[in-house]
Amino acid sequence: MNLWLRLLWLIVTFRFRPKLTPPFDVSNLTFRVWPHDLDLSAHMNNGRYWTLMDLGRTDMILRSGLWRAVLAHRWTPVVSAGEIRFRRELRPFARFRLRTAIASWTETHLVIEHRFLDEGDAVAAIALVRAALYDRAARRFVPIRELMAEVGVVAESPPPAPEVEAFLAAEDALRAVTAEARDPQLPA
Repeated sequence: MNLWLRLLWLIVTFRFRPKLTPPFDVSNLTFRVWPHDLDLSAHMNNGRYWTLMDLGRTDMILRSGLWRAVLAHRWTPVVSAGEIRFRRELRPFARFRLRTAIASWTETHLVIEHRFLDEGDAVAAIALVRAALYDRAARRFVPIRELMAEVGVVAESPPPAPEVEAFLAAEDALRAVTAEARDPQLPA
């Protein structure tokens, strides 16, 4: 099953799975490592992890009902930063679970944690992603309180865990370096 089929399956079946209420609920998706997921070392390719994380975030958008607002307002999902730590390899035909949860948020961006768990629930990989929805018409990131309102939730962000704070600090430092290195002849 290729990635398009995985996405299609997600879209077709989301209505039959329990509704999610972000940020309180967690998305759990089960997959199998197929031959087209492998790299030359015969384990799941590191790029495939990033692609499957897109499906975890898509599942949250679909099952929370946020997809209606995304389509109505023509918002675009955007990932601005990510960090992953690989712990164990996922071998051919192994079943694994992708657990996607909102860790914290700022005014306009979410920090989402993705955990890849093997059949024994051991962590194969863990990632933090900074993501948002972008409103092209208004030329702004959609405020998180507005996203939450679209799904009927009022919540305050939990205090960021130490690893989330470190991730956001690293993102800020990298953003500063890239701003300094920007070609002055290119538009900002």
